Amino acid sequence: MAEKEQTNRTNIRVRFAPSPTGAFHLGSARAALFNYLFAKRYGGKFILRIEDTDAERSKKEWEENIFESMKWLGMEWDEGPNLNFEKDGKKYIGDYGPYRQSERKEIYARYLKQLIKEEKAYYCFCSKEELESYKQYAMSQGLPPVYPNKCRDLDPKEVQKKLEEKKPFLIRFKCPKGKKIIVKDAVRGEIEFDSSLLGDFSLSKGFEFPLYNFVCAVDDYEMNITDIVRGEDHIPNTPKQILIQEALGFPKIQYAHLPLVLGQARQKLSKREGALPISDYKDQGYLPEALINFIVFLGWNPGNEKEIFSLESLAKEFSIEKVQKSGAIFNPQKLEWLNGFYIRKKTLKELARLCVPYLEERGLIKRNEKMIRPKDELLPETSYLVTETKENIFDDYLEKAVSLYQERIKKLSEIGDLVDFLFVKDLDYPAEMLKWKKMASNQELEDSLNKCLKLLSSIEEKSFNKEILEKLLLREAEEMPDRGYLLWPLRVALTGKQASAGPIDIAAVLGKEKTVQRIKEAIEKARSIVQ
Repeated sequence: MAEKEQTNRTNIRVRFAPSPTGAFHLGSARAALFNYLFAKRYGGKFILRIEDTDAERSKKEWEENIFESMKWLGMEWDEGPNLNFEKDGKKYIGDYGPYRQSERKEIYARYLKQLIKEEKAYYCFCSKEELESYKQYAMSQGLPPVYPNKCRDLDPKEVQKKLEEKKPFLIRFKCPKGKKIIVKDAVRGEIEFDSSLLGDFSLSKGFEFPLYNFVCAVDDYEMNITDIVRGEDHIPNTPKQILIQEALGFPKIQYAHLPLVLGQARQKLSKREGALPISDYKDQGYLPEALINFIVFLGWNPGNEKEIFSLESLAKEFSIEKVQKSGAIFNPQKLEWLNGFYIRKKTLKELARLCVPYLEERGLIKRNEKMIRPKDELLPETSYLVTETKENIFDDYLEKAVSLYQERIKKLSEIGDLVDFLFVKDLDYPAEMLKWKKMASNQELEDSLNKCLKLLSSIEEKSFNKEILEKLLLREAEEMPDRGYLLWPLRVALTGKQASAGPIDIAAVLGKEKTVQRIKEAIEKARSIVQ
């Protein structure tokens, strides 16, 4: 077959090719991101290809998880499965589809037959038991566990007879012996392989079940892929794919193998440390901007001190040449710092809307059933209903609530535990918590709460704001042995917590009615303390 003309460097085409056999995780996101940025950097195309030839393990829900996670991160593909509509009978976008390998079996069968016809591949009728025994014997001799070529030179008549008897078979590649395979890796430089260590590897189980290295080589050619950017765990696959490309007359492809992502102790990253599905990070309250910014530093460095990058700025600055060879260390503290940074950059309205699902999950708020989602799927700007009291809580209240902790939270999922006291009618806390550590008697506690009640009751509703509260309460607190005598009981009375935002800020959010009511309830609690 004649070679295609080598694609020049102004027509970059890269592919991200995940298998839908599990959730889209951090390592996959890193591979997708580097491909996406490489394509955008040079004005190329970013192709999404679903490698679902493993029918038993491939699941539709995992495929959906890939799509949703990539879209959430902002990595839209130029070509690939089409999620939105079917056009002209096609369920994909682009001119090289279909982009699911399970829908391309006729293409693979054609190339398999070509290799057999050209005597570059052959039928192997060895049973599973025979293959396993060959493997075990080779390993016991300290030899590479390669196939011993038993069926490589079978008589054509014998092959035909076995085929007529419908004996199961593999299709094996006739691997040239003693051939040096040189890979010019954009990250690692030249990598050399010896074909003698590969053996006659399998291409397909029958014609119906083509295997990974074969379908990759065929699809990369058929989809006109110019560059392959993937994890270093794929390095052993590269020489096999190059041999298949050469046997079929395909043009050469540029390779770049990314370093592994490692844990703090430089071992393989575990789920406990951070090897989680992207959907888990989303559920925990990480923002897509933070994850993108964090993931790109897992193996890439801009060469300067800059740490904050948007997806758009990365597309301008990214280069494969700045990808490191050594393993990338996962630093959870850096991820939390970045997430906190992006949370602080949000407007209060944006942050309040992002926090709504976490408050709903806790049962603190629920959406009014009459609300209608606008087209952009942002939450509407009308009322929310408090679960316990059924009273209306408007956007400004929600925004004020999250504003108390915008400077502190590292993940959106933290918001429920921090602001729950703002969305419930009654607080449940032990009366003893009200006492400041320096108070010697219950009377001191009651006097403190009564002073707060008198001061705050005297403020008109329209003047009940942080500025007035700060002026009155701090002036009163300065008259006491220390501020804790006044402000600690007030904090606990308003929140039921030992740690929270400042009581003056909280009172300003709660408003006069709720603040006064909670102080009255705290006074009743204080009277129940046994001296």
